[in-house]
Amino acid sequence: MPTLPASPQSAPAPAAGGNLRLAFVLVTSLFFLWGFSYGLLDVLNKHFQEALHVTRARSGFLQMAYFGAYFLMALPAAWLMQRRGYKFGILFGLGLFAAGALLFIPATARLDFNFFLFALFVIACGAAFLETAANPYVTVLGDASSGARRLNFAQSFNGLASFLGPLVGGALFFKGSGAGAAHAGFSGVQGTYVAIAIVVVCLALLILRTPMPDIRERDSEDAIEAGPSLLAQPHFVGAVIAQFFYVAAQVGVNAYFINYVTEQVGVTSQAGAYLLAAPMLCFVVGRFFGTAIMGKIRPVQLLILYAVINVVLTLIVAAGLGWISVFALVAVSFFMSIMFPTIFALGVEGLGTKTKRGASFIVMSIVGGALLPPFMGWVADHHGTHIAYLVATACFIVVAIYGMFARRHPLG
Repeated sequence: MPTLPASPQSAPAPAAGGNLRLAFVLVTSLFFLWGFSYGLLDVLNKHFQEALHVTRARSGFLQMAYFGAYFLMALPAAWLMQRRGYKFGILFGLGLFAAGALLFIPATARLDFNFFLFALFVIACGAAFLETAANPYVTVLGDASSGARRLNFAQSFNGLASFLGPLVGGALFFKGSGAGAAHAGFSGVQGTYVAIAIVVVCLALLILRTPMPDIRERDSEDAIEAGPSLLAQPHFVGAVIAQFFYVAAQVGVNAYFINYVTEQVGVTSQAGAYLLAAPMLCFVVGRFFGTAIMGKIRPVQLLILYAVINVVLTLIVAAGLGWISVFALVAVSFFMSIMFPTIFALGVEGLGTKTKRGASFIVMSIVGGALLPPFMGWVADHHGTHIAYLVATACFIVVAIYGMFARRHPLG
């Protein structure tokens, strides 16, 4: 899932004290944690369709619960950490994460889809706290000049975990065949999330016992609100809209990936889950590659190019051309890789004292990942999964339009 960058105008200042190296290792493990959770989400989507006999539209409520939690918790998490500190926020998030994972025990006993939705919502609430804390915190655990490098290093573990999630989910959620397959799959689901809860509790105890540096915001809460309002900044308003549709596309593309490959090339759901690891890996590779070539190509130019390429690729996906379309669907993730941070950076550019508030609104536009997938599932139920990917096509068109606007109206 999208990893939230630290706001450039609200970077916290480091304070002395605490074991920086151990603190960095522990905080970096948080990136792996929520990345792994996200990597399992799309596998759960297909598993619940088969085992609980829910429609594709209803299974999209998994994404709604998960990303809806990010929307609801982003501001409360920031408020709590402003008052109690980042370590408290991390521990609070880990507590929610573990509680949500343990809720899979009664959910599995009842085999109630709504109970699973609630459990995932609680997990995502915890992940929202962890992500809100970890991104700015990791940048100050060491020399300020290498903060961006540390953040990129930590984010690589998020991508690695997103790659491993489908492999683990495929192996454990689609075990066996015939009448006992669903029961075996739920046993794997429960075991996976109980194991996650144990790891989370152990990690929380380590963080609790580890002296970690306190940090304070450089900005005053009462920063002068001079200049035009955020709504009068077209590049910011456009970024909020573009980010909404980008995240909607990213989540929707992955949510129905297993459905798509099982329908197009006739592989099993387990094989489809294994194949889902391929776009996750492409996303990680794409982020490193995109970062490297941004030294030669302006980020806004790359955003436009990648968005146009994804418009073409999703049209190939919608055409339903078997393996050709599957390869196109895998490639979409490569070209999505740089979109979130690039739109974010373009949106907050030049906001001055309003950067922190503007960044919060762009982060909240992640709600696109909650609202669009159920609609995409409805289209899939009524017209076929391949046609549903035209929703992603429309989203990438919006991203391309924003990139063209930003290129034509550069700040400064």
